[in-house]
Amino acid sequence: MPLQRPLDERHRIFIHRCFPHSRQKPTGYRHRVLVGVGGNVGDVQRRLERLWVYLRRTAQIYPIQNGVIVRNPPFGYTQQADFDNTVMEIATSLNPHRLLRRLLRIEKYFGRKRSFANAPRTLDLDMIFFDNQTMNKADLTLPHPGYKERLSVLIPMRSLGPNAQKRRRRYENLDL
Repeated sequence: MPLQRPLDERHRIFIHRCFPHSRQKPTGYRHRVLVGVGGNVGDVQRRLERLWVYLRRTAQIYPIQNGVIVRNPPFGYTQQADFDNTVMEIATSLNPHRLLRRLLRIEKYFGRKRSFANAPRTLDLDMIFFDNQTMNKADLTLPHPGYKERLSVLIPMRSLGPNAQKRRRRYENLDL
């Protein structure tokens, strides 16, 4: 049973047996990436646990740490269940576009079906930061637009360890 604490009338924090969690720092991976993770269909917290284990077994991706889970209301299409969200810091040897394709395949593996914008979903994986790169392509924008306004990213990001805090400050100081 996860511990939970209300932040306000619309947001709750969950401390789960795997969230937050950190692992030994990797060697041999060139890039550090912060991935936003969430969903609102089915047992999302269990799915997040399964995702953590799945990523540990995935080639070219090394999950380093994750943050607390935040339950928050949906935005955009609001006639759906609340979302459980967190962030995961990973190391990878993939470039941003290859990692994006890998994340999309992982979403599909976990049952994601894309029916319309902001639809309910089993799993949503968004790259928030990729090293300290900035990019604005049709299929990928880095850092993720709007992350500074989303408590579903900011709260879990602030729960990460001190090295991630330094990277977060570096990301936030990017000249966008």
